[in-house]
Amino acid sequence: MRELNINGLGDLSEAAEEILDALDGRNVVAFFGAMGAGKTTLIREICAQLGSEDVVTSPTFALVNRYESGDGRPLYHFDFYRIERAEEAFDMGYEEYFYSEGLCFVEWSEKIEELLPDDVMRVSIEVLSPTKRHIEID
Repeated sequence: MRELNINGLGDLSEAAEEILDALDGRNVVAFFGAMGAGKTTLIREICAQLGSEDVVTSPTFALVNRYESGDGRPLYHFDFYRIERAEEAFDMGYEEYFYSEGLCFVEWSEKIEELLPDDVMRVSIEVLSPTKRHIEID
């Protein structure tokens, strides 16, 4: 497990690098944290480091947004906040994304925890103050 503290937006680059370094062949990254913890902001930085020129926003209503990395790899950004049951993820075809060549970033992972792959990377964000966060990467 890796741990780091973020003291402000200027530290996001380092956090994104740590997450990318820890991937180790995995393609699903599950983010855990309270509303407003910075999950989308961190995913935006990760996508930027992967060379994406797309506008990264939370897919709260669409459930999934597709971006593209600088080398053409698909990047999928999920937000399961609005789903009521994990079965709703089946309806949107989550398996086609999770078991593809694309890299998947999943917000509100706790809503579909039983559907996450065994080798999922878990990123937990704890709010320490309005600008400080503690991040655990597993």
